[in-house]
Amino acid sequence: MTRETETMPPSDDAPESLRERVRRVIFESTPGAPRQFDVILMVAIAVSVVAVLLDSVPEIHARWGRALLLAEWGFTILFTLEYGVRLWCIERPLLYARSFYGIIDLLGILPTWLSLVVGGTQYLLVVRILRVLRVFRVLRMVRWVTEASFLMDALMASRRKIVVFLFAVLTLVVVFGSVVYLVEGPEAPFTSIPISIYWAIVTLTTVGYGDIAPVTPLGRALAACIMIMGYGIIAVPTGIVTVELNEAMRRQRVNSRVCSGCSAEGHNREARFCWRCGQPFEAPPST
Repeated sequence: MTRETETMPPSDDAPESLRERVRRVIFESTPGAPRQFDVILMVAIAVSVVAVLLDSVPEIHARWGRALLLAEWGFTILFTLEYGVRLWCIERPLLYARSFYGIIDLLGILPTWLSLVVGGTQYLLVVRILRVLRVFRVLRMVRWVTEASFLMDALMASRRKIVVFLFAVLTLVVVFGSVVYLVEGPEAPFTSIPISIYWAIVTLTTVGYGDIAPVTPLGRALAACIMIMGYGIIAVPTGIVTVELNEAMRRQRVNSRVCSGCSAEGHNREARFCWRCGQPFEAPPST
């Protein structure tokens, strides 16, 4: 055998290993087995969350509590096996475990296992928290929404504008709350400035609970101005995020490529390396 043949890279036609096949089915979103796996997993997540919600209803828990408990453990074992397989087939399991989706996957199974070691009536609050945490499984569906990356980019790009907007709104409600406290007087429900600020927030956001309302003509006129202003203020963050969302979709052409090293998604079509771990990609196909 010559030296050239010894250093020849492996052929692309080499048979795919079991680990690589499993990784492709679990982490990719291409048609076929990967797409079927995603659909089955989404259905299982949705059913498990519905089971947790139904279990919180006293009447349903009293009649179907045992069946819902068995279903919960069935889903927990299923998701635990799936989490273990994800760590096994990925090349950098620790990096995946520390990622957003890795933490969400862990939160989906950890509460049920922790409930085995939490007992006693003094820990009822902790048990309730663990049961509620299971609802976070629904966050796992975010991994299949490609547009979520666009929305996250838009929110990050507009965060400074949104902070300035929120600061302006906070200033307005403090001013309006103080003024209505001064106008209404101590006889009205506005007994303090914090309560008046609460009323200003409810009015400015057009929620209008109605638990507190001005009674003087000047106070009602001020309330009308705040309500009308609220409609204009609501449109401001919507416009900011919409502009940034369009910009993110314009400059980022995202494909379904998933890094085999850390499962990161959202790579540009021209990307040659993973944006998270630096894993090299194959050359993108020519168009």
